[in-house]
Amino acid sequence: MSSAGTPAPRTLGGRRAAFVWGIGVGVYFVAVIFRTSLGVAGLDAADRFHVNASALSTFSILQLLVYAGMQIPVGLMVDRLGTKKVLVLGTALFTVGQLGFALSPSYGTALASRALLGCGDAMTFISVLRLGSRWFPPKHGPMIGQVAALFGMAGNLVSTLVIARALHHFGWTATFAGSSLAGVVVLVLLLAFLRDHPEGHEPPPAHHAGAAFVRRQIAESWREPGTRLGMWVHFTTQFPAMVFLLLWGMPFLVEAQGLDRGAAGGLLTLVVLSNMVVGLVFGQLIARHHAARLPLALGTIGATALLWAATIAYPGVHAPMWLLVTLCLVLGACGPASMIGFDFSRPANPPERQGTASGITNMGGFIASMTTLLAVGVLLDATGDNYRVAFSSVFVLEALGIVQILRLRRRAQRRERERLVASRVEAVHVPV
Repeated sequence: MSSAGTPAPRTLGGRRAAFVWGIGVGVYFVAVIFRTSLGVAGLDAADRFHVNASALSTFSILQLLVYAGMQIPVGLMVDRLGTKKVLVLGTALFTVGQLGFALSPSYGTALASRALLGCGDAMTFISVLRLGSRWFPPKHGPMIGQVAALFGMAGNLVSTLVIARALHHFGWTATFAGSSLAGVVVLVLLLAFLRDHPEGHEPPPAHHAGAAFVRRQIAESWREPGTRLGMWVHFTTQFPAMVFLLLWGMPFLVEAQGLDRGAAGGLLTLVVLSNMVVGLVFGQLIARHHAARLPLALGTIGATALLWAATIAYPGVHAPMWLLVTLCLVLGACGPASMIGFDFSRPANPPERQGTASGITNMGGFIASMTTLLAVGVLLDATGDNYRVAFSSVFVLEALGIVQILRLRRRAQRRERERLVASRVEAVHVPV
């Protein structure tokens, strides 16, 4: 019992925490299936709606535009309303969006459905990060984030293996409508079992003052160099793999590299499998060696740029299979590297700003992905489907991100050290 006669707080972690957090991760898993289902259906969508490359890329661009634009509002919602309410709303939206995409008779209604899906999807990952921080001790933060991302990539794997085959056997409407049932299942689990935090770990009551609260949350989160560094790490690491998996990987491998759909799908699957393995490795490394964060991020950026350049600049008509395999293995590290961004923003902000700071960080990669998706589509139409020119747009955003990371790294690290020293001094002076 506590001194006030109330039950002692439940210890963070354990089976109960894993169960509750697992429900949130299940929601994210389904959201990623819906998000990435267009990646294996891009060519089918072009035929169904009779659109060119630029119009096809608009599907993913709009979805990511909504996703990126929702990150800060969602972060504020999570900080103010709690995880469960936000996840319930998000699940309802992305399920309706997936069903609407299945039944859309025209390009315009399909676009609206993907926008709705993107809005719901935007509410999932930040909520899952917040849920993990409430149910597990802080030292587990890096691994919790990487494991959540791993389950997200498992959703991507379902898209590349299950959705692609279902499209071939059952057609457009049955595949997308059938998949939307998964959203109904996780919505029921959410309503029945999810809790925002363990007993005894209720956050202190927040005093909200409307627009003033919103401005303060955003300004204070952005003021922290760690938040901005996290955003630029996420920006620079995530987007090459996202662009490849979300839309342009399949057309590139089939149209530019001469592979059949089966072989191209196998390479996309390899990206996902590599992501899942690398995520576990990165999570363990960062949990044990905090200083490994920046070297891992910069190393991933450098390896991605090298392999991307080698593939599109290969002098032959088609790049050899060993080079394509190596590219896909390296692209698998992009997702885990992007999670390192949260390992910079998390310690830079107190618990009451975690949602807002995570939203700012999560915007980075999706803004870069959206920009590149548009650039590739426009350049393909302008150059007569010249993938070498179109895919070179990746290097512009990587260069921008590297400059910002190098500019912010020292300030963020210095501020983090100061915060750590202050917390230790405070702990020493807390009365027993």
